[in-house]
Amino acid sequence: MRFGIYCEIQTPPGKSHYDMIWEIMRQIEHADEVGLDAFGVGEHHRREFLDSAPAVILGAAAARTQRIRLTSAVTVLSAEDPVRVQASTRS
Repeated sequence: MRFGIYCEIQTPPGKSHYDMIWEIMRQIEHADEVGLDAFGVGEHHRREFLDSAPAVILGAAAARTQRIRLTSAVTVLSAEDPVRVQASTRS
């Protein structure tokens, strides 16, 4: 059995976007340290969410982790090339 975390990065009132990005990086690092198998970041295109480009967030996380699988958990097909999305989902 494999275990992972899926998240949406929403900025609550009183927190800055900067603080939330650092907080999610720490969460991803911690998930890697404790041995979780995967960490997924959902894609959202609304003002209160920071994850309109999960690949950028996951790229930064890849530089900070060792073995955890980093993945997009939600992809908005109307904002992406469906052929590219299909090709990237193959293992």
